[in-house]
Amino acid sequence: MSEEARRILAAEDFLRRFAASVKAIQLYSGDHPIVRRAHEQFAEHLERMLVEAPQVVVGLVDRQVVVDAVPVTVGSGTAETVERFRSNGIERIAFARGVTRDELNTFSGKLAALRAARDDSEESLQALASSHIQLGRLRIQQRVESGHGGVTAIQETYRDAVASAEALWEQTKAEGSPEPEMAMAVVEGLASGVGQNRRAMLALTAMCRYDNYTFTHMVNVSVLTMAQARGLGVDGALLRQFGLAGLMHDIGKIKTPPEILTKPEQLSGQEFVVMMRHPTDGAEMLRRHLELPPLAAIVAFEHHLRIDGTGYPAGVVRPALNVATQLCSIADVYDAMRSQRRYQQSFPTERILKVLEQQDGTRFDQHLVRRFSQLMGLYPPGNLVRLDSGALAVVLRTHAPDPARPTVRVVVSPDGRRLSHPVDLALWADAGPSGPPPRIVTPVDPQEAGIDPFAFLDAHAA
Repeated sequence: MSEEARRILAAEDFLRRFAASVKAIQLYSGDHPIVRRAHEQFAEHLERMLVEAPQVVVGLVDRQVVVDAVPVTVGSGTAETVERFRSNGIERIAFARGVTRDELNTFSGKLAALRAARDDSEESLQALASSHIQLGRLRIQQRVESGHGGVTAIQETYRDAVASAEALWEQTKAEGSPEPEMAMAVVEGLASGVGQNRRAMLALTAMCRYDNYTFTHMVNVSVLTMAQARGLGVDGALLRQFGLAGLMHDIGKIKTPPEILTKPEQLSGQEFVVMMRHPTDGAEMLRRHLELPPLAAIVAFEHHLRIDGTGYPAGVVRPALNVATQLCSIADVYDAMRSQRRYQQSFPTERILKVLEQQDGTRFDQHLVRRFSQLMGLYPPGNLVRLDSGALAVVLRTHAPDPARPTVRVVVSPDGRRLSHPVDLALWADAGPSGPPPRIVTPVDPQEAGIDPFAFLDAHAA
């Protein structure tokens, strides 16, 4: 597990145990075994966190909770406690190293006894404090972002989503069922990113590395599904349902043995039978959560079914597949084929699109495949390419009528000089006085060239 994912899990667990400690003393007397156990679990978790840092700070901004700079999803088990903070003007709680269990027990008791306060002055807050527990208000500097979503902010959104997806996966593995609020929080951030700067988000999905493929694949399929859905006019709450379905489509693999999930060789017949259980396992997991839209379970169950009746689960007959399933399936195949993994080399976009088109009309709806090809192009946004002039350029925008001729930003001249002022070229344009525009010869590995393509995907390019 990555360090960032571990921090997210620790922060989520901290808030749950804190809320349980307050809730227990509301319901039972102070010496009841349930209260003692809740206090002990909260204290033990806090003590572990205080080994690594001198204090643990909980912040509340409106209804968003942050634990040690980690945004935490407010679920059904913690919402009442968070509302208790908010209604009493508590915006910041700092637990310092050295806090005793008696201090924690007394503090939980005071919080449990609170009612919505008319007097939320600083003095009233300090009446709840102790030598190692301080309360107060947050002083927040507002962050201003452009309406288009800066590339740096989009990169942060993507990285946070991958870390949160890993935390969600680990939480599901540990508890046997996903936390709905965690999943929906991931999708909310991704949906905002797709809305603000869709092309930058699509470019970032190409950053997948094999060492965290499972989690980047979850995020990538969610982004690619939403990007396709937006092209069909889907927006708002329904767009987020499509994104959630994409994020959770493979959650049933939690129950697939890891030696099968990561086997580098071809699976045996019996192993493939085990692998084919994951759509049913995932749908069963998701349908138990009434908080989740039914679409998530439908897509988890259907995403390996094809419109010609093939695929799995075997024996399932559908007169038609949900459109979210069809978008997710296209995204799933595309991202799996282009991803570099321990046991698989990545395929170029041209090859992947040909695979999708070859099965056009039998496995995938031809209209949706054509729209996806127009969305991604042969050279998706963020690709670094070499032109027939010898120059290096970053793909900015696809050109739907001719996917091989996108709009690019030239960043290195034909003689190898880095351009201080990159030049945008529409490769699809008609010939001018100096002749036709250059053509793309081949994609180029950005690491080998020492160029970060995302530095050139500014909001104007989106």
